[in-house]
Amino acid sequence: MIEKRDFYINGRWVAPAAPNDCDVIDPSTEEVCAVISLGSEADTDAAVAAAKAALPGWATTAPAGRLAYVEKILEIYKRRQAEMGAAISLEMGAPIDMAVDDQAEAGAWHIQNFITAFKDFEFLRPLGPQAPQTRIALEPVGVVGLITPWNWPMNQVTLKAIPALLAGCTMVLKPSEVSPLSSLLFAEIVHEAGVPPGVFNLVNGDGLGVGTRLSTHPDVEMISFTGSTRAGIAITKAAADTVKRVCLELGGKGANLIFADADDNAVRRGARHCFNNSGQSCNAPTRMLVERPLYDRAVDIAREVAETTRVAPAKETGAHIGPVVSAAQYEKIQGLIAKGIEEGARLVAGGLGRPDGLNRGYFVRPTVFADVVPGMTIEKEEIFGPVLSIIPFDTEEEALAIANDTIYGLTNYVQSADGARRNRLARQLKSGMVEMNGQSRGAGAPFGGVKASGRAREGGHWGIEEFLDVKAISGWDGK
Repeated sequence: MIEKRDFYINGRWVAPAAPNDCDVIDPSTEEVCAVISLGSEADTDAAVAAAKAALPGWATTAPAGRLAYVEKILEIYKRRQAEMGAAISLEMGAPIDMAVDDQAEAGAWHIQNFITAFKDFEFLRPLGPQAPQTRIALEPVGVVGLITPWNWPMNQVTLKAIPALLAGCTMVLKPSEVSPLSSLLFAEIVHEAGVPPGVFNLVNGDGLGVGTRLSTHPDVEMISFTGSTRAGIAITKAAADTVKRVCLELGGKGANLIFADADDNAVRRGARHCFNNSGQSCNAPTRMLVERPLYDRAVDIAREVAETTRVAPAKETGAHIGPVVSAAQYEKIQGLIAKGIEEGARLVAGGLGRPDGLNRGYFVRPTVFADVVPGMTIEKEEIFGPVLSIIPFDTEEEALAIANDTIYGLTNYVQSADGARRNRLARQLKSGMVEMNGQSRGAGAPFGGVKASGRAREGGHWGIEEFLDVKAISGWDGK
């Protein structure tokens, strides 16, 4: 069992002011795999004070100097990537090969993309030829609180901490108490890279404790949060009295519009994407909308994918999905599967209970519902598990209406050989991202949504700009 009771504050590992132990559970075994301490208000205040003291020096460090630290972080991260993958696999249940190759790799990918974007980033820009003596300056927001989720730990930590470092901000990171081990390893990497004391701080804690204190702290100028829409709303309300910036990346209920002329692999690709990471991705295409001529065949393919998707403990190598993260998550998913059956959706694969041969661990059967009707609970609510809902449609207009009839707006998907149709739908779908014909977002493209999915834009130039304030300067002397 791992013991990680210290916090990283002001460049040192320090004991909490009042130890409050919290068990980290291995979701494959339901056993305690680590013990951490949850931070108090005093711990949070100490971390914020360290960040505030370090801010003047870090904010005025030359951009090239900040970039050099991030390049060093990337070098060390890559060297320790297998170790990072093992931590993620243990704490949240990602299969070990996927944890190293996808989960941990996502962190390295984002760091590299930020380095690329930063190399031509302009902190002082002319407004335009119409105002030759006006300049636009981009300046660090200040001390920022970073609150990250358990489902893609390093994906989210690097999407926040790295652009904050490059922008010249200092920070306090509160990772999810469910999956804290990878973030503690990230703090070790930052320390090894020699980032000055106080620039990066980490305090473990829960949302009601450290999360609320960061959200209400008068010396924290910005909160960057990824998690549930419910928690994002609570953070926004808590932050209102201090008028801090709040950037939210929240839930999703992505629609995957599959037309009859889609490529042969479209349905299989969409089902696999839904089940990836045991369905625990905010951008998962959990609503599969299929044009009527292809519908019966699509249901058969999705059933085959579900029935051939292996479920196994995280420590096992190979291509399979692992458990969901916790008992609470398992019970939520079971309840929603039961709700789908109760409301009349046709269960064609999976269903209630654990997969055969697994009587311990938070394992969920890859599940497919067909004949789902818009308005059913499983069509409206974010399940965050390996559960796919399939809905037939007859016209493009009907598919668009169903896709947009949701409180969420993170990622939608379109599968069609008709380029004009794809382009048309890409502009009409109400979401921050649209991916078509299996093509992922390009390196440096922003990640974020609209509506109840939040309006953060993380990644590339946009991700750096989120941590900067805009200042207009008139009467500038010189070029």
